Amino acid sequence: MKKISLLAILLIATSTLVLAQPRAIGGRLGWDLGASYQHQIGEKNMIQADLDFLGWGLWGTQATVTFNWLIPLVSVNAGELNLYPGVGIGGGYEWFERKYWVWYTEYPYAGWAGSAFVGVAGMIGIEWRFKFPLELSFEYRPLIGPEFYSTKRYGYTNGISTCFYWNGLWASAVAVGVRYKFGGK
Repeated sequence: MKKISLLAILLIATSTLVLAQPRAIGGRLGWDLGASYQHQIGEKNMIQADLDFLGWGLWGTQATVTFNWLIPLVSVNAGELNLYPGVGIGGGYEWFERKYWVWYTEYPYAGWAGSAFVGVAGMIGIEWRFKFPLELSFEYRPLIGPEFYSTKRYGYTNGISTCFYWNGLWASAVAVGVRYKFGGK
């Protein structure tokens, strides 16, 4: 019985501590459209998790998690301006329609192609935290790493090939964020 009550006290204390931390939830709009969640850890750090839906001819999804350091720039009566660099991981899947001629055949290859990717995500952002529960941000979050795709999509063999995922330098990298703050100050 003592073990169960000790476990219950530990769970209540942990959930109270987690719920007391400042956090924000909202969205990102840029080359894509995404959902964003921030959870502050202490005074100077936060974790940001984003789920983006790629668009503009490059369809897919991308998820990233970054650990960011908060650097206060300006604090006035209306709110505060913070810079937040960070680093993290990410991955996703993209698909797109290909229409082109393969050099060794007389038939054009057309159809949907796709690839999975993983990588290291960087983050540099600036945010304005108002005194009321609203945050506005502008951020650049590139994602670079290997991209895995089926070589069958090019019409000559089956298997998996890799290349460098360069779309992460622009697709879902630049965005404007709007988040609702709750908890904390």
